[in-house]
Parts: sequence; C-alpha cells; structure tokens
Amino acid sequence: MALLEPFIDTVIVCTMTALLLIITGQVTVGETISDAEGILMTSNALASGISWFPYVLTVAVILFAFSSMISWSYYGYQAWSYLFGRTKRIGNTYKIIFCLFTVIGSAATLGAVTNFSDAMVFAMMVPNMIGLVILAPKVVQELKRYKSAIKEEEL
Repeated sequence: MALLEPFIDTVIVCTMTALLLIITGQVTVGETISDAEGILMTSNALASGISWFPYVLTVAVILFAFSSMISWSYYGYQAWSYLFGRTKRIGNTYKIIFCLFTVIGSAATLGAVTNFSDAMVFAMMVPNMIGLVILAPKVVQELKRYKSAIKEEEL
C-alpha cells in the first residue's frame, strides 16, 4: 500500500493532469507556471470539456487536502511519540504545534507553504539516506539470505 499511493498520485494523476493541460491548450510544453496558475489552468481545462467539472475538482481538492492533513498529522504524531515518548503531555504538545502550523499555513501564501513543505520533506530525507547507507550491508546480507531460502524451497 505504501508504494501504491505514490504511484497512483505521482504517475497516474500527475500524468493525466499534464496531458489534460496540453491537450486542451491551456499550457504549452516548456512553459513555466506558478502553483496558483497551475490550479487555475487545470480548472479551466476541465471547464472546457464539462462546464460543471471545476466544482468536482474543488471538492476533490478539498477532500485531498483534508485527508493529507489527517495522514501527515498521524505520521508526524507517530514520529514525535517515538522520539519523545508516549505521554499525554507530549502528545498534546504535538497536537498544539500541529494546529498552530495549520493556522499559519492557511494564512501564508501558497508559495511559502509549498517551499516550507518541500524543505521539511528534504529534512526527513537526509536521515533516511544516512540510514540507508549505513544499513546497506545488512540489506545485502538479508537479500542473499532470502535468495538462498528461495533456492532451497525450489529444490
């Protein structure tokens, strides 16, 4: 499931949106646009085919934003609890910080929110990459063990 969602979101939905924009003539290949312009262009492209479809897009975006907030809140809470413990006080501290950032994010510009989000994802990537490098020999060892177990089952 963890691999299916990024595939559907990144490969299928983003490709379909890009093709929609190109086919309807809303954007030309190589043109650089901002995030806000991209949203308006997608809405206009959908309206060119079905006049009421931008309303469907609006509902879909709201549901996507809400579900993203819930899932990122949960993932963040799990990481916070792992780092700082599972007491009620620590949990409430995380929830207050999350709610404060939600208010700040809703008041900030789209570009600032996107840049901050990208920076935080990059910040999460750094320790993960370090862990991957450190654990690479263990992964190779486990892969060899797995392959040998499969060969033994085949015999």
